Amino acid sequence: MSHQDRILPGILLMLGFCIIAPLIDVASKLAAQAVPVGTVTLGRYVAQLLLMVPIVALLGHPWGMSRRALGLTFARAAVSILSTYSFVAAVQHMPIADALAIAFVEPFVILFIGRFFMGEEVGPRRIGASVVGFIGALFVIQPSFAVFGAVALYPLGTAVGFALYILLTRALSRHMHPVPMNLHTAWAAILILIPILALGGQLEIGQMRFEAPEGIFWLWCFCVGLASTVSHMSMSYALKYAPSSTLAPLHYFEMLTATLFGYLVFGDFPNALTWVGIGIITASGLYIIHRERLAAKARAARA
Repeated sequence: MSHQDRILPGILLMLGFCIIAPLIDVASKLAAQAVPVGTVTLGRYVAQLLLMVPIVALLGHPWGMSRRALGLTFARAAVSILSTYSFVAAVQHMPIADALAIAFVEPFVILFIGRFFMGEEVGPRRIGASVVGFIGALFVIQPSFAVFGAVALYPLGTAVGFALYILLTRALSRHMHPVPMNLHTAWAAILILIPILALGGQLEIGQMRFEAPEGIFWLWCFCVGLASTVSHMSMSYALKYAPSSTLAPLHYFEMLTATLFGYLVFGDFPNALTWVGIGIITASGLYIIHRERLAAKARAARA
């Protein structure tokens, strides 16, 4: 396909991600009604491993990796666990749309990490947009904190974890194809989680333990992994076909689909203050994407 022909499949795959990804949250919320959050998190990676093994074998990707890639894989798995656990713990009590709105401060976290830990140039306009976006998150956190308490802060853990996950994915993509990357992340996450959940069980930490699901909850735990695998593969291939600057604005479509699924399955609908916060976060995020495009064009012009 020509370059222009590949843009459209990339957009369609990104929209597919935005439709499928909220199903992770729906399945997580259903599973967490009777299963500890740690078990739901582990279930995600077990299902992902079972799904990815035949895919990697069928496509003929290599199974090995370099020592550098191995270290990045374990780091990626660790921050993926942080992101997943935090969000499952949040939606166990909170509406999906509220939790996702708070987690959408992730682009601002990436800018912060890039500026203060990686020495990247970040202009005052993008810093200002990040501050405004975080203020938007406070509009969502404030009523949620009043109702749900400290649980409303869990999505911030998701934002930090997913921001680091994106940065590590960029680094790992230089060493590994996206398909085996998802396979290796799954088994690495399982190896990290097993001793943590065993220790949590010994110390009787409520949500950080393994407890075998029963009945329909097996299906919900598997669906967390299924939706995670399909949505992340969709995003990976979308980024292969189309530039991130084209796809990034589409990510905010996930907010609408998450709201729709939350309303249809659980009857949850954001209140007026939450919608204000969602609007501020979305506008700030789109402005940052716009500034990133301008910065990329300026770098290309200098080159």
